[in-house]
This record gives sequence, structure tokens and C-alpha cells, in this order.
Amino acid sequence: MQSPKWLGRCPDCGAWESFVEEVLESHQKSEVSSAPAQTLRLEEASHTDVERIPSGMEGMNRLLGGGWVPGSVVLIGGEPGVGKSTLMLQLASQFSSRGSVFYISGEESPAQVAMRARRLGVQKGITLVAETALEPLTALLEKESPALVVVDSIQTILTGDLSSAPGSVSQVRAVTSVLSRMAKAQSFILVIVGHVTKEGAIAGPRTLEHMVDVVLYFEGDLEYQYRMLRSHKNRYGSTFELVVFEMTEGGLKEQDNPSRLFLAHRDKPPVGTAITAVLTGTQPLLLEVQALTVPTPYPTPRRTTVGLDINRLHLLTAVMIRHGLNLGNLDIYANVAGGFPIRETGADLALVAAVASSLHNRTLPENCLFVGEVGLTGEIRPVPRLDIRLKEAKQQGFTTAYTPAVDLKAPRGLTLKSVDHINAILKLLR
Repeated sequence: MQSPKWLGRCPDCGAWESFVEEVLESHQKSEVSSAPAQTLRLEEASHTDVERIPSGMEGMNRLLGGGWVPGSVVLIGGEPGVGKSTLMLQLASQFSSRGSVFYISGEESPAQVAMRARRLGVQKGITLVAETALEPLTALLEKESPALVVVDSIQTILTGDLSSAPGSVSQVRAVTSVLSRMAKAQSFILVIVGHVTKEGAIAGPRTLEHMVDVVLYFEGDLEYQYRMLRSHKNRYGSTFELVVFEMTEGGLKEQDNPSRLFLAHRDKPPVGTAITAVLTGTQPLLLEVQALTVPTPYPTPRRTTVGLDINRLHLLTAVMIRHGLNLGNLDIYANVAGGFPIRETGADLALVAAVASSLHNRTLPENCLFVGEVGLTGEIRPVPRLDIRLKEAKQQGFTTAYTPAVDLKAPRGLTLKSVDHINAILKLLR
């Protein structure tokens, strides 16, 4: 639907804030070529390997698929205060030894950026640009031809071609489109910072994520010192990779052993806990799954999860009840230590073991790992890349792993115990 004026609500579908301002030019049709499109056979197309530029951080290189790609557009989103500007300054400083860096600050004054830079020790090699108008910025970039451009943030840049306010849907999309075309034409790396809405998505139109090559999310509880940088889209590498940072007074420090951060340091595992191994892209990560079962005076028991899918807990609870566990009159609380969200089914077996451990008030064996998907009939199903999960468990000192029955050679020092049904785990705790 089209309207000659702004409308807050669409009269057709009833959606709010759905109208996008577009500039219509009278000579637009004459600029479009009527010549037929050129074709090229795939086998005749030339192929050259893209030369990647190291970022200076091992985890960031893995996240990007091997390093920065000239001409690429990277979008980084995160909540206010999570450390996006700190990360941008550190990455810009690491890159400054390989080429010119322009840091466009639309939210902070030069004095504020300089204050943070002094604290991080990254004062040299970065050209600071305090400008929010798109036209002067494009003229500067065409003249200087930098190697890396950081825009913090994209919601503060506006173009004079549109009358809408900065940060609106039309402004964000138009500014991103212009800067992206410049990055491709001049082969400089463009990194843009985007705000995150209450729903956890990057503010602005959803098409903004389709306009860029890489989408990264910077996450973390502001009450804790750990931050996680995830890849949700990557045209040059795998997705759902993860890098864990620790926020210190001197900036963000990459953690080489993130599994150790999420495992509690104790001599003996407490009741209701089980260790599992999940995949974050190509990197395995060991996590502690906790469960608590308590009697309820109400007719409907309560099921609560943190870091786990609540529907998965309902499903596994029904399976455990079906195979002899008396959970019908108990509240069940499930949690992942550290608040790390688990999005795969490989932690099903650990959740079953933790619930059974809490129910019987018995601890699981020490240095024991539980990996496997649980089906509706109680069978234990295989999970992808079990070999690298077991390798990570061995490096963290685990000696026993309960896994689905697969033809796999375990790392030396790690004993595999194949289970084909949850009854084997329930029998272990009876």
C-alpha cells in the first residue's frame, strides 16, 4: 500500500510503524538501462581466493571465517553498555598497523572517545571523525580511501535526501545502502554498530541484516564481567561461532578456554547437576546443567528454565514420567550455569540425568559427561560432531562419557559408555 503522507498505522493490515519513506525521482526511469543483461557460464567465471587480513584476535579471526575480507560489510549489534564501543576501539587499534582506520563517532564527543582510548591504551593509529551527516562522510571517504571504517552507530547517521529523523527505518536503510556501495567500490572494510531492541533484534528494518555480509551479536549480562560475541550470518565462513571475552579495566580480553568459565570449580559435583558438551558453530563448549525438583501444594506443577527450551523440558518430563519417574506432583526448575543459552538437543541426556539426580538425591559420578538427544520413546539418538565434543571433554579432565551408541574411537584416557535408552541413566541413580 502507498500513501502520500506519513501514517502511524497501516489501514490494511493494522501494523504500527510499518510505513517506510521512499524518495521518488522523476528522472529515475531514464537512468535505467534497457540493454539486455549479460550472461556467463559458471565454468567460465574466474575464481580467485580472497586475501584475508588478520584481526589481531584469534577468536575474532575464527568468527569472521579467517580474518577481515576487503570490501566486506560487518554489522555488530548489542545492548547499551555491553561494550560495543570498547570492542570497536580495540579492533581498530589492532588493524591500524596494517592500514588507515577511520572511526566515525556519532554518539560520543571526541573527548569521550579519547578518554576511553586512553584507558584502553589505543590512542595511536586511528583517525577520529565526529560527523553525523552522510554527505560530508562520503566525500571524506572518497578523498582519503581508508582501509577500515567503523561507524558507531548507524542509527546516528542521517542523509539530507530524506526528511525523517535519524534512526528511522528509511534513514538507517538509506545510509547503510550508500556506505555499503562505497565499501564494495573502494574495497575498504566497513564495520557498523547497531542498537538492539527490547526483543533482542538489531534496531531498524529487518532488511538491514540482509544488506551486510556478516552479522555479529555482542551479548552478556551487565552484572557479570563476561561477554559473548556470536556470528548469526557470515558469507565468508560458518555461522553461530562464539568468542568469549572478559571485561576488565584495561578493556576486553579474549578467553582461550571458555569451557572452564562455565564449569564450577569443586571437588565433588553436587546433587542435581550434570555436565554436557554443546557446539557453538565449530567450537565445542562444556556446560553445567542444573535441575531442582521440589514438591508442590498446587494441582498443576510448575516448570521453569533458564538457558534451556521450556518446551524441551516439558517433553523430557513426559518421557521420564512414562518410564517410571514420579514427577507428576513436583515442580521442576532447570538452569544452565552461567546463563549460557543452549539451542540444540545434545543436552537432553544431561538434563534427564540432572533431574533424576535431584529426584533421588544422589550425585552423579565425578568427571562424567552426558551427551545425547532423547526421543519420545526414551531412546538416545546421536548428535553431530561427537568426536570434537569428546576431545574437548578430555582436555578439561573428564574421564567418562555417556553417549549414544556410535562407531567412534574415544580419545585416550576417556572411557565411553554407550547408552541406547534413558533407563540406563535412571538405573545409574537408583
